[in-house]
Amino acid sequence: MMDKILPWQELCAVVRPHYPKGEGGRPPVGLERMLRMLFVQHWFNLADEACEEALYDSASLRSFVGIDLGRERVPDATTLLKFRRLLEKHHLGQALFAKVGEVLQGHGLKVGTGTIVDATIISAPSSTKNADKKRDPEMHQVAKGKNWFFGMKLHIGVDSRTGLAHSAVVTAANVHDKHPLPELLHGEELKVYGDCAYAGQQELIASKAPAALDCTNERVRKVDGVPDEGQRLRNRNKSQVRAQVEHVFGVVKRLWGFSKVRYRGLHKNATRAFTALALANIYMSRGLLLVRVRP
Repeated sequence: MMDKILPWQELCAVVRPHYPKGEGGRPPVGLERMLRMLFVQHWFNLADEACEEALYDSASLRSFVGIDLGRERVPDATTLLKFRRLLEKHHLGQALFAKVGEVLQGHGLKVGTGTIVDATIISAPSSTKNADKKRDPEMHQVAKGKNWFFGMKLHIGVDSRTGLAHSAVVTAANVHDKHPLPELLHGEELKVYGDCAYAGQQELIASKAPAALDCTNERVRKVDGVPDEGQRLRNRNKSQVRAQVEHVFGVVKRLWGFSKVRYRGLHKNATRAFTALALANIYMSRGLLLVRVRP
């Protein structure tokens, strides 16, 4: 299914200016083949070596990537590593995410006038049992409820009509949800939805989207120990719209396993996050896209 609906030509055009031409040396592996291998790694949450082994083990994965073992070998883990580093060096994860957004808008999934903002924690190893004897300095710990978490935060802006992500920011876990808020808005919003972490941020919203109405959830007050039912009802109505953001996180974290970081440093994991969001948007639009490709 994903083979049919992914815009391979457009995605390859994003990477091609930075991809080796093979001048004066061994010809590089085909660009589309490396993109396909990278996407398999994302969908199945595989390390570089595990992705190479999976392609040797699975005929269906080899068919998707376009490898015939009778004529060629599977690109090895080092080749995949170098391709990932190429994407990281040139910020191509963000570029792929933006290109998918353009393609989907061309199919009629245009960004509307409502944005839902939210953030989720992506865990990182807190152990110091490694070569450096210390934790990743770019990751931080944060309290959520009565529990402590160590890692990074993925902040996203989701269109309230289509349910697709149109913006994202990656920070350390201790950065408050409100700080990247302006970067998650496209500026043409009439309504902005979010949970209680974004309550009272009218100035931040107005700095990027001056016409937007603040529809974030209110903090429920208690009168004589009894919660204000009017506020709870308003929050419940807003949450019916806001819940769409959880579908994006569900695909990225639950379906594809990006609930823990695989690499050290925010930049490497940001490239993975933007690529995962691009693929999630395609996956969540599969119904419309499959109708377009059917004969």
